[in-house]
Amino acid sequence: MMQQNHTDDTAVLSDGTTTVSYVPNGMPRTARVLGIDGPGALDLLRTELPGWKLFATPEHGEVLVRAGARLKRHAHAMRRDLRADPPPLEWADLVPAAPMRLVDCDRPASELLAPWREAYPPDHPDRGSDDDQQVLVELLQPLLAGRVLGPVLGCSALVVDAGDRVAAGLVVNDRDGVPWVGDVFRRPAAEFAGLGGLLLRRAMAWLSAQGRHEVGLAVTVGNPAQHVYERLGFAVTDTTMTVEVP
Repeated sequence: MMQQNHTDDTAVLSDGTTTVSYVPNGMPRTARVLGIDGPGALDLLRTELPGWKLFATPEHGEVLVRAGARLKRHAHAMRRDLRADPPPLEWADLVPAAPMRLVDCDRPASELLAPWREAYPPDHPDRGSDDDQQVLVELLQPLLAGRVLGPVLGCSALVVDAGDRVAAGLVVNDRDGVPWVGDVFRRPAAEFAGLGGLLLRRAMAWLSAQGRHEVGLAVTVGNPAQHVYERLGFAVTDTTMTVEVP
């Protein structure tokens, strides 16, 4: 087995019959697959990168999944151009109907867990783990602390109900200079309908006023929220499969 590192940070794994090229993704044990040539890609990766999370094109991802890699997510990247299509100024003043109110996104992850769970029921494509502690430690806490996608931006916000319970939330991170929707969720009751769109509209108006040129997000293939994002001006720019090497 041979691994060759190039000056552009691209790594190449080869066993003589199969070659896999990849580039580290900036987080521990994660990488983006650049190319696969040969029949034994997963065997090669299992030997050299066991347990790694890999981001790949659907073509490469399907090769790895068919060979036995675990599919973690199949998602579209979407972006809204804030320069060519600036949001209406009045979006900045949107507020939820009383007695609900907007508050800063500065509450502990434990206060977001219950409404987040309601927003992602067992049949939802983004449900994730059923272990609450795992969701807190591996998803919500790192997201709010800026350890996953970057620092939390000021357009992030929560909506709370009359009892001061979180009903909806939006977390927008600075992902290498690009505002990125880390998560948007709301409790599914009819009284909370439209809160996710309200939070997104407010955030886009805020970002535009700050001189930001675009905002991005990722949505799992099959998630009906994609239609909401499209109505708000987001368009698909890329599709990626995330797989885990066994």
